[in-house]
Amino acid sequence: MVFTQMSAKALSQAIHRRDLSCREVMQACLDQVALHNPRHLAIINLQNTEQLLRQSEERDALLARGQSMGWMHGLPIAIKDLAATAGITTTLGSPLMKLNVPSEDAAMVARIRRAGAIVIGKTNVPEFGLGSHSFNEVFGTTANAYDPSKTSGGSSGGAAVALALRMLPVADGSDFMGSLRNPAGWNNIFGMRPSQGRVPGVPTNDIYVSQMPTDGPMGRHVADLALLLSTQAGPDPRAPLSLGADPSVFTNDLNLDVAGLRVGWLGDLNGYLATEPGVLQACEAGLGRLQTLGCVVDTTCLNTPPEQVWETWLAWRKVLVASRLAPFMQNPDMRAQVKPEAQWEYDQGQGISAGQFMAASVQRSAFYQGMLKMFEQFDVLALPSAQVWPFDKTMRWPQTIHTANGPVAMDTYHRWMEVVIYATLAGLPSISVPTGFGPGGLPMGLQLIGKPQGDFALLQLAHMYEQAIGDWLAVVPPGLG
Repeated sequence: MVFTQMSAKALSQAIHRRDLSCREVMQACLDQVALHNPRHLAIINLQNTEQLLRQSEERDALLARGQSMGWMHGLPIAIKDLAATAGITTTLGSPLMKLNVPSEDAAMVARIRRAGAIVIGKTNVPEFGLGSHSFNEVFGTTANAYDPSKTSGGSSGGAAVALALRMLPVADGSDFMGSLRNPAGWNNIFGMRPSQGRVPGVPTNDIYVSQMPTDGPMGRHVADLALLLSTQAGPDPRAPLSLGADPSVFTNDLNLDVAGLRVGWLGDLNGYLATEPGVLQACEAGLGRLQTLGCVVDTTCLNTPPEQVWETWLAWRKVLVASRLAPFMQNPDMRAQVKPEAQWEYDQGQGISAGQFMAASVQRSAFYQGMLKMFEQFDVLALPSAQVWPFDKTMRWPQTIHTANGPVAMDTYHRWMEVVIYATLAGLPSISVPTGFGPGGLPMGLQLIGKPQGDFALLQLAHMYEQAIGDWLAVVPPGLG
């Protein structure tokens, strides 16, 4: 088997058995980058080849002395360009940050390095991570792994494409509005948004309110998600709301008899979510695979009005995003270099009173309680990972969704991704799993949403699902053979 086709878990085992050298694995991944990255632009700020190979040789020397840094020993990884990497440029996809070289790693990055991984560069993102389409003025547009004329999704678009094209064995990402789930679905891989607080997002200016964005794992196999999450997760005293559970649980056996597990299919919320033809059918095919495992799938609906959920979401997002953008937007010269969507986000956040924000917090709390009620009836909830198929990469965002009943105009630049807000708003774990292909051979994903802090149970279900969809996973991007 070609090294780059192997799972991260299998590569780790081969390296530790010394069947493969770290140098061989690094060279194989760099060869894939050289072959595919010029067309797809998934990896940016690629580090010096000689230095990367030297680091690999140092890892090999450690193993020769019987020393291992951890399960990621010698594995190449590229960090999403929203996370700080000491000594490696971190641009956030913004021209204003193109010379930014952090002196300190984000906590998640430091944990990955301590586990033995070698950081080869960064993965591309939309500017400031805003929008599910990975383009920016610094590097350009990341193209879909299955059709380079289409979008990769975002904001973890570079990470998803690097995985799908075998440039990396495993990758990190982050998720506020579906950024781990949408690009995973559109590139036929797995992406997991962990429970709120599972992966501490430090260092950061605000450690109490800004809890909706979270880092998480992406991979071609669920076992790789679990292993990376075991490295990313765990409490940090700098993050007082981080979960205290031992992350080693994610290294446990993922096999589970899921017969009888209850899955609630939310679909398009009874027609509320504008959805392109074929998306629901593709997801229902995935639900059919769950039924072959003995899961019981029933159609259901939210017990909170979706319009109210959207308004609650908007209030929270306006406050959180505007505060993050404020340092760039208060200077007119800097604001002029920021994309229009980010300017709009900042402007939307101005003038919201403390009372309005607290009202939105009360509504969010009520929504969470409503989700708990749903989990009295179901073990897992399911939704599409996107409302549209991957669109032309030259578009900034879909201004209209052409449904089976006619066109539906989008009133914001992110309204077409409304389907992903429910797990985020409730702080629940969610995994996007591949669910087949639609027009032109483009992939789609299915969101599986787990119970509060039920990350491991959700990984187990996704792992069993993976065993049932081997034919879909066998469809690799053109050019991989």
